[in-house]
Amino acid sequence: MVKVNLLAIDSRKITSGTKEWADHNVNCILGCYNNCRYCYAKMMAKRFGRSTEETWKNMKVRKEAVEKTYKKMQGIVMFPSTHDIFDFSPFKEACFTVINKLLENGNNVLITTKPRLSVVQEIILKFGKYSDRIQFRFTITSIDDNLLDFWEPNAPSFQERFNALKFAWKGGFKTSVSIEPFLDYNPAKLIQSVLPFVTDSIWIGKMNYIRQRQIKAREEMFYKAIRKNYDIAHLQQLYYKFNGHPKIKFKDSIMLRLLKYSHLNL
Repeated sequence: MVKVNLLAIDSRKITSGTKEWADHNVNCILGCYNNCRYCYAKMMAKRFGRSTEETWKNMKVRKEAVEKTYKKMQGIVMFPSTHDIFDFSPFKEACFTVINKLLENGNNVLITTKPRLSVVQEIILKFGKYSDRIQFRFTITSIDDNLLDFWEPNAPSFQERFNALKFAWKGGFKTSVSIEPFLDYNPAKLIQSVLPFVTDSIWIGKMNYIRQRQIKAREEMFYKAIRKNYDIAHLQQLYYKFNGHPKIKFKDSIMLRLLKYSHLNL
């Protein structure tokens, strides 16, 4: 079993949620058409009665968030964090309005998305003059469309996301990739594919919310495989392999798991 350097992990400042990436987060839609099975925002909306499993993908524009005046905020603003940016009305227009307001008022914006190529192209066309204050963080969780179809049923294919990454990189924009949650047992091939087109960082994270009940028989193979991905020995191996790479970072979801395990086995 790979030994993980406990001191190296313990010396990190462990954060949670969006604070790993940004000082502020902004959203303007309730629900998300992507309808990812592991979505934290969906889980919280269900818990507090704002949505159900069936209605989450039926999105609603939050009018107050679109009409709001966004002042200059210190640090980085993540947009969005609980939904995606879509290529159909009225959701595209709502997102573009918010992006415009954030940039017009001098904010540094981290645009996080499972990217639709047409959306990325339009963002670059409309907001190119703000390129120094935009960074894209594209969520690309697998090279296997069968896995993407299961876990992220309405999100773009691997190839479309990869094409969006290359387009932004060729356009001179700051680019980064989130492989959270990593769906491939070995994410090395995905990392190697995206690395040439990443100017900033690649983040590796695990799935934090894996359903335990009401799993259909035809779904069980996917849940069994994903739990194997996050076995502690496998996480240690990935950490050993990629830790120290200048562009690869591990999300605190993994770091906390490694830290907890290391303390238990001192």
